[in-house]
Amino acid sequence: MMAPRPILVIGSSNTDMIVQLPRLPGPGETLLGGRFTTAPGGKGANQAVAAARAGGQVVFVARVGRDVMGDQAVAGFARDRLRIEHIRRDPAAPSGVALIFVARDGQNSIAVAPGANAALSPADVRRARGAFVRAGACVLQLEIPLATVQAAAALAAAHRVPVILNPAPARPLPNDLLTRISILTPNETEAERLTGVRVTSETTARQAARVLRRRGVGTVIVTLGARGALVCGPLGEHRVPAFKVKAVDTTAAGDVFNGALACALAEGRDLLAAVRFANAAAALSVTRLGAQPSAPKRRDIDAFLRRAAD
Repeated sequence: MMAPRPILVIGSSNTDMIVQLPRLPGPGETLLGGRFTTAPGGKGANQAVAAARAGGQVVFVARVGRDVMGDQAVAGFARDRLRIEHIRRDPAAPSGVALIFVARDGQNSIAVAPGANAALSPADVRRARGAFVRAGACVLQLEIPLATVQAAAALAAAHRVPVILNPAPARPLPNDLLTRISILTPNETEAERLTGVRVTSETTARQAARVLRRRGVGTVIVTLGARGALVCGPLGEHRVPAFKVKAVDTTAAGDVFNGALACALAEGRDLLAAVRFANAAAALSVTRLGAQPSAPKRRDIDAFLRRAAD
């Protein structure tokens, strides 16, 4: 296996404010008795921390406010041994916040106030140009401005760095961006939003993936929750099964999947082996509460895979 190259993650950082409830409230409904906790979150930060805990060397490019939440976020990244020299402290905007309801069955509902994430700019990406030179992968999401995502994908292409884009939250994406994406990782809802194909089964997931490949994406991995992940690329179409676990909180399962996938690919694993590794990390994450707190460490992922092989 080759020596791993650094993973460059460009994206959002939030503080998650979580209320655990018996079920998700309906419109206009107030539910009492929920337990409140806070945890570090944000799709970019979640994926960066997940990649680092899975064993990757991670460089994180982000913006946080000059506030207590920003202080806590940066201190947390340092504890997880992320390289933080490209995290900018915004003088005007507060750190991002996510309000999360988590039901007893593990389902969740999330609202986000982006704060400083909305100010992460193409100029911030260009200031991190040196980090692209050695990167083994560039990991992106859509909780930052689309122009910033496009600038990062263009810079990665210029340095021949593979781009993994997790298209969440879902939004329409231009073909000139999609043609620069090595691996696109939508869930079923995001695949439907991007293609117009109603994804209700493995067959319709394949149809949506084929649409995205025709639009220029190299490989599409549609994450299917408890059914695993559907990989559609130049080497064919394969479903990689999920691992059966009891879900407690699914909040960051997709983020953990993406971070672990980037780590495995940076280590030189083949794509299907990398997806199996990512499935294991995601399975472990849903057994724990919170976004970044749920991201498993490498020793836990390896032990989980050994148990699964017995």
